[in-house]
Amino acid sequence: MPRLGRFAALAALALTLVAGRDDPLAGRIAGTPVRCIGIGLVQGPTILDATTILYRQSGKRVWRTGPVGPCPQLRPLSTIIVDIYGGQLCRNDRFRLIEPGLSIPSPSCRFTDFTPYDKP
Repeated sequence: MPRLGRFAALAALALTLVAGRDDPLAGRIAGTPVRCIGIGLVQGPTILDATTILYRQSGKRVWRTGPVGPCPQLRPLSTIIVDIYGGQLCRNDRFRLIEPGLSIPSPSCRFTDFTPYDKP
């Protein structure tokens, strides 16, 4: 199989796997957005798409945030490097991304508010 064909096949497989995942926010109720969350309470991050980053707090709560404005390298499988000041993640804190196979981080992006999603 030519190199381009192999790449296209792998890209199609990755998109199928990402699209086939269950929505982690399905069945959850959105709460009031907050400015900051404690980093000791959460696991993650998980990048869902170009506008959604999730941090899991427990089986009942997931925090949703995203970038302020466009963040071109924000995509599933990228690694997030967060600049943390104190023990919290807050709106407007900066983060950068490293794409798989690369070692140079992207320009800085910033977080929006953090919205809790709870299971009823």
